[in-house]
Amino acid sequence: MKKTVILVAGPTAVGKTATAIRLAEMLGTQIISADSRQCYREISIGTAKPSPEELAAVRHYFIDSHTIAEEVNAATYEELAMNYAADIFSRNDTLVLTGGTGLYIRAFLEGMDEMPPVPASVRDAVRNGYAEKGLAWLQEELQQKDPAFYETAEIHNPHRLIRALEIFEATGQSISSFRTRSARPRDFRVIKIGLELPKEMLHANIHKRVDIMMDQGLVEEVRSVLPYRQHNALQTVGYTEIFQYLDGQINLDTAIEGIKTHTRQYAKRQLTWFRRDPALTWFDARTPQEVVNFVQQKLSEVE
Repeated sequence: MKKTVILVAGPTAVGKTATAIRLAEMLGTQIISADSRQCYREISIGTAKPSPEELAAVRHYFIDSHTIAEEVNAATYEELAMNYAADIFSRNDTLVLTGGTGLYIRAFLEGMDEMPPVPASVRDAVRNGYAEKGLAWLQEELQQKDPAFYETAEIHNPHRLIRALEIFEATGQSISSFRTRSARPRDFRVIKIGLELPKEMLHANIHKRVDIMMDQGLVEEVRSVLPYRQHNALQTVGYTEIFQYLDGQINLDTAIEGIKTHTRQYAKRQLTWFRRDPALTWFDARTPQEVVNFVQQKLSEVE
């Protein structure tokens, strides 16, 4: 029988982990995370990692696999995830892939696209512009020049924005246009699940999660990684706002509200990204048994 990857995708705080664990336990298999930050051991609170109990219930690959001193990108992830998959498939016919980093999911399922070269003059101009004018300049440039990318981008991650602006300035084309090349053949089939919730409920989940993060010690966690604040994984929601607080730029209440607002915006961008994939079958996250039934039916169709 052909090996099968079961993807559980969706926005942050929708409940992907619980559904993924339920599926993995039913199938007697393991989970590969597709989250660009949960791989780092030093940052657990702000990345909303699965709990120790959840990690004990089912083995998760790409959780706590790296130190914050290392840089991991989508190309690195593709290689790692393919090795993880080979390991799991040596024992099982299925595996569960779950996370909210759309680019990592695409890298695993389809392979990374070749990006065009960027002349040094263009790279220097973009990076100098960011150094002089800051994140808001990057956001404005991309919103104007590459609105299709901006719609789903991590707009608080300067590394991603710099890369996209470099590609645009070098080619006159959106970085998104280079991400739609032909997919690499994979020797497994994929069942794609999308989880969603009514907007008000998702927003409530996000707000509750941020409050829990604060209670668990997010400020102390961010303080502990201050020496690595330029790391790509820390140029994201939950960390940038607390860095601003620690720098004395804003008060703590403003930082907390900022995290909630930016996380809601990020969830919306995630949904926009995932909804572009017509192969995803969407379920209300409150009905996990429907997901289980659907997966069982799909698996039985090819046995």
